[in-house]
Amino acid sequence: MAQDDDDGTELKNIQRVATELGVTSRTIRFYEDKGLIAPQRAGSMRVYTRREVARLQLILRGKRLGFTLRDIKEFLDLYDVDSLHLAQMRRLRERVIERIEELEMQREAIEQTVAELIEIERQASDRLQQAR
Repeated sequence: MAQDDDDGTELKNIQRVATELGVTSRTIRFYEDKGLIAPQRAGSMRVYTRREVARLQLILRGKRLGFTLRDIKEFLDLYDVDSLHLAQMRRLRERVIERIEELEMQREAIEQTVAELIEIERQASDRLQQAR
């Protein structure tokens, strides 16, 4: 289903949005329950405007980048109240820097763990070679 609203805005049903974004309709309803999106209603059916689809794309991107739902809600709320989006950009930049730092620390921990596992594997191989 895709139809135009009175103002010319294309409306899509939940299944079409889910298919386009590669998620389940349950995922979309979850974000609605969390107050991150607010689809319109056509009777009992949810319908999504371009704005809501764009918000969903931002939510999904934020999740993919490791931001919390709280962070994402803050970004979306700032976008709604700041017409120039400066506050949103400042907060986004702060959280991006924090996220980069978190990921760098995780990368260091992973590299250390991999090195340790490689050493354990080498020692085990040596011991097995000696046992032959």
